[in-house]
Amino acid sequence: MLIDGEWAESSTGEWRDITNPARRGEVIARVPRAGQEDVDRAVASSRRAFEAWRDVHFTVRARALLKIADAIDERAEDLALITAQDTGNALRTQARPEVATLASLFRYFGGVAGEVKGNTLPAGADQLQYTRQEPLGVVAGILPWNSPLMIAGFKVPAAIAAGNAVILKAAEDAPLSIIMLAEICNEYLPAGLLNVLTGGGRTAGQMLVDHKGVDKVSFTGSTEVGRGIARDAGERLAHVSLELGGKNPSIVFPGQVTDKLIDGLLMSSRIHRQGQSCTAGTRLFVHRDVEDEVNERLAAKFASMVVGDPTDEASDIGAVINESQYKGIQEYIEEGVNDAGLTVATGGLPPTEGPLAGGNFHVPTLFTGGNNEFRLAREEIFGPVVVSIPWTDLDEVIAMANDTSYGLAAYVWSNDINQALSAAHRIEAGWVQVNQGGGQVVGQSYGGMKDSGSGREVSLEGMIAGFTQTKQINVKIDV
Repeated sequence: MLIDGEWAESSTGEWRDITNPARRGEVIARVPRAGQEDVDRAVASSRRAFEAWRDVHFTVRARALLKIADAIDERAEDLALITAQDTGNALRTQARPEVATLASLFRYFGGVAGEVKGNTLPAGADQLQYTRQEPLGVVAGILPWNSPLMIAGFKVPAAIAAGNAVILKAAEDAPLSIIMLAEICNEYLPAGLLNVLTGGGRTAGQMLVDHKGVDKVSFTGSTEVGRGIARDAGERLAHVSLELGGKNPSIVFPGQVTDKLIDGLLMSSRIHRQGQSCTAGTRLFVHRDVEDEVNERLAAKFASMVVGDPTDEASDIGAVINESQYKGIQEYIEEGVNDAGLTVATGGLPPTEGPLAGGNFHVPTLFTGGNNEFRLAREEIFGPVVVSIPWTDLDEVIAMANDTSYGLAAYVWSNDINQALSAAHRIEAGWVQVNQGGGQVVGQSYGGMKDSGSGREVSLEGMIAGFTQTKQINVKIDV
């Protein structure tokens, strides 16, 4: 772990094995299990670093972040390879793009560091009335295992650009890329400004949530865990932001079924990320006029994807993070296979023989003939599973899209831009893509509604709202 600029083992002397998702039981590393003493040391270190960092000129913060961005670029392949190894994310389709996004996030927040500023109010010649955007203090960033580097990029550079110190709690199952990121950042940041802890969420993570020296908790993960963090951090009135789960609608209007549409649906499904994405468009609402053609062509596209070793350049799709997640996805697929109301257009149960049988590999699966009441259409599976649901009436499909406790992402596909925008405005989601499966770039606010969380990240607005607080100062002037 990185504590106060130095590499440290756990005070408990305990370790956790990190295994290869592509080869069950293969240990590729071990990391410390942080205990209370380690958390206390990290918080004390961060508080010292914050007191010095909070008042440095913004150009100092900017230069540090820009140097880190350049260093990430220089070590991009190392970061991508270790990401593929400990997360199971395919090197070509997922790990390398994630590292590129990480560098872009550090570069963006380095560029906007000077925008953390207040306003003045014209209140007459005898008054100077202005606001300051001041940093919160020590920010605990609790990371998920699906895209650890990218999510660290959502939190670390924004918090540091705003003048905070950061303690990252790496995901229990995928800490290795975060340790490498810490190694890079440690060359350019003062000791203690970025600390990295490894260990369990229920232990080290909970200790950070409860710690009086932590001013904010920024969490990305499941809605269930997020509720507990909000409750516990709220008990001591700490600042909290939550980016949680999603069961996202993807609405296809009638019109020409083009390669661009099918490729976009593939991208929005996040199949290339094993479906392990909170923005995955897994509830596919297809108008009956194009239902058969869309389902047939999308099934063929799914079937053409190469599932294999995450470090193999030929692999489009890698492995699910761990055996527990693998089995949970399998249970959903078994339920769908045994449901007379659903048809398996492609995919199904995972292979039990051959090279994929020894790892946590699932194949892309498309169920057709679904409805919005099926459990597979309501619960977040977090696997490569999409349920296609037919529709005919616009009001009905909007109602179905919104008939969920989640509200993170949505996708709308239409040749009529007025129709598309009207639907986008009616959908209850914090992040809507029109005629594209990706589309987000750094600088755009990202976050959810309803049970998908609170707060925004990735943008200047999110940085100011999420990592600063406003102080009003009024000065009487003798004139």
